[in-house]
Amino acid sequence: MFKFLKGVVAGSGTGLKDLPYNIGDPYPSAWGSWSHFRGTSKDDGSPVSIFALSGNNAQDGHLAAGRNGVKRLRTVRHPNILSFLHSTEVETHDGSTSKVTIYIVTEPVMPLSDKIKELGLKATQRDEYFALGLHQIGKAVSFLNNDCKLVHGNVCLASVVVTPTLDWKLHAFDVLSEFDGSNESASGPMLPYEWLVGTQYKPMEMVKSDWVAIRKSPPWAIDSWGLGCLIYELFSGSKLGKTEELRNTVGIPKSLLPDYQRLLSSMPSRRLNTSKLLENGEYFQNKLVDTIHFMDILNLKDSVEKDTFFRKLPNVAEQLPREIVLKKLLPLLASSLEFGSAAAPALTALLKMGSWLSTEDFSVKVLPTIVKLFASNDRAIRVSLLQHVDQFGESMSGQIVDEQVYPHVATGFADTSAFLRELTLKSMLVLAPKLSQRTLSGSLLKYLSKLQVDEEPAIRTNTTILLGNIATYLNEGTRKRVLINAFTVRALRDTFPPARGAGIVALCATSTTYDDTEIATRILPNIVVLTIDQDSDVRSKAFQAVEQFLQILKQNYEKTNNGETGASGGASAIPETAGLIGWAMSSLTLKGKPLEQAPLASSSSAPSLAAAAASNVATTATEAPSVKASHHTRSNSDFTDQPAPPSPTSTDGWGDAENGISEGHESDKDGWDLEPLDEPIASPALANIQAAQKRPVSQSSRPAATSSRPKISAAKAAVKTEDDDLWGSIAAPPPATTSRPLNLKKTVQSDDEDPWAAIAAPPPTTRAKPLSSGRGRGAKPAAPRLGAQRINRTSSGM
Repeated sequence: MFKFLKGVVAGSGTGLKDLPYNIGDPYPSAWGSWSHFRGTSKDDGSPVSIFALSGNNAQDGHLAAGRNGVKRLRTVRHPNILSFLHSTEVETHDGSTSKVTIYIVTEPVMPLSDKIKELGLKATQRDEYFALGLHQIGKAVSFLNNDCKLVHGNVCLASVVVTPTLDWKLHAFDVLSEFDGSNESASGPMLPYEWLVGTQYKPMEMVKSDWVAIRKSPPWAIDSWGLGCLIYELFSGSKLGKTEELRNTVGIPKSLLPDYQRLLSSMPSRRLNTSKLLENGEYFQNKLVDTIHFMDILNLKDSVEKDTFFRKLPNVAEQLPREIVLKKLLPLLASSLEFGSAAAPALTALLKMGSWLSTEDFSVKVLPTIVKLFASNDRAIRVSLLQHVDQFGESMSGQIVDEQVYPHVATGFADTSAFLRELTLKSMLVLAPKLSQRTLSGSLLKYLSKLQVDEEPAIRTNTTILLGNIATYLNEGTRKRVLINAFTVRALRDTFPPARGAGIVALCATSTTYDDTEIATRILPNIVVLTIDQDSDVRSKAFQAVEQFLQILKQNYEKTNNGETGASGGASAIPETAGLIGWAMSSLTLKGKPLEQAPLASSSSAPSLAAAAASNVATTATEAPSVKASHHTRSNSDFTDQPAPPSPTSTDGWGDAENGISEGHESDKDGWDLEPLDEPIASPALANIQAAQKRPVSQSSRPAATSSRPKISAAKAAVKTEDDDLWGSIAAPPPATTSRPLNLKKTVQSDDEDPWAAIAAPPPTTRAKPLSSGRGRGAKPAAPRLGAQRINRTSSGM
């Protein structure tokens, strides 16, 4: 029998040198003759606890009891019982004497008495934590007594340890034995190692060794007494010295006092079952216990209960002990979110609790869960992440954002929900600084190109604002190719007034990136047009922008005359932007309500786009209505019909996008085309051939043919204007000498209204043409029909 027990204990190792754990510093207290050490794993350095028990020879009674404890700890599993990891038994020789030591390796824990001193809880918070711990130990004792028919024999303060998540767990199984109350013939001790238990912890029947009475008692009688001893030690703050001290109930809570007295009844048969103790709703029903209990059975709750619980959790967490929230509730919440059992509102509570952690702890305990949540398909989770990205975005490294977060976030750019597209767009203000240049230029700018022609005017406006805010993170070549085209060709020609205002402010905010030539030939011509815009706020911004850029040019001119070089006007004339451009539009779910905006700092005091939102509150929900042009102002259609000013980078696709707002938004041709075009621009002759190939096979009537020709003429005129006239985008249209431009305008309008007009068959004519007047393919089929008729007449005459 001894060899079997020794094999069970030493089955996990053959000696201390084979123990895959490092033994660290000891704790000041432990149960019985055991020593409790801190330890770490040799494989991954994870923390563990190591318990050691030594004896002079293999026949020592303490060692026999220790082997019993190892066997029981390995076989009994419960969430509130200490988790076993490893064990070994080592025998050392020192001259003529030998020493045997048993080692047990468990999950990392520390003695309860030390943990209570470390937490230093007072008053209500202390009572709530004690209620949580007693509830956990009560479940462990009830499991042993009622389910397993086992008797622990020594439940007290020393037999309870605490995990890093502040859970109480029961250990010290050396005295543990089966309850054999049904064996009437048994007369010996039911607990072979009861001599290890201190007299102060023994009930009267154990003190008298009345095993007959013990066997006739309920299985929980001995451990219920021990649970009463534990309650006394908790609330008195000291270890039990003698049994008579249990009568001192000064520190016992009034709601617990009746149950405490029943646990310590002098009659074993009348002692309170530990399972009944857990039903004491008055004592165990508090905010901390209820919250932890709800999290433990979260999978059993329906969606309505989960949603209600997690919406209240942030406020409840503020009332709970901070240490318990961070070490117990926070890990539970992170785990439930990671494995999908928690609802989206739980993320708000997680981030609020995470804000109480240090930066290092937040990166270890919260950030890994958030990164995994970005891969979730739950739209509510994605929305919640994007709404709170400013709370954790700074804590993520560039590599994590670029490789793990952005690929999942980018799917929101093409989402069918406009609200999710807007949140994705705004999240880039936090994530873009951490993206690589390859991701910025190769992916993000392509998505922003499509969002600048989005059907939602708020998204178009905020896309322009985002471009202005992230311009400093783009390399010089990308800025030269992208910014002017995005702000002038698209933003300044948008039909939505706040979008045009956003384009002006974005140009002012990024003025340090443009040289004198770009300002004079590409920026000012487009801004000057907006000084006669029908929207007063846009006009105000345009005048301020014109003054700012003229001041830049003037300062550079003066430097040049003084012999200095002024290649870049913005750097010398205007300071760096002090803050980010504020979002011009509110959330799509709250249209018409402007948000609080960050001011835009510039040398000419250009107003932020918050003012644009405030002055256009009535028009944020829909596109601004078109205003008829008079001899003082020009309508939006006049601006959108103008070709873009020529630029040195017109082959990149930016200059070819005239407006894109009034055209089809789903066309790939409306993109910025950040990569150079592979195919050269077709010559006019080749364009004519391609246009002819697209014509319908059937011959159309003369009016239809007339209406289709001006398109080619318009294309030629546009190319000619961009190539020959730098002012083509703002110059007045040439006087109409013929009626053809009128037909052209009608045709363009018709094509805009009907996207299928370019490929549709011509309308049927109301009057049939004579066959003799047909041309081309229409005249050839007539000859066979006439010939067939003559043959028929000749044969009938014969």
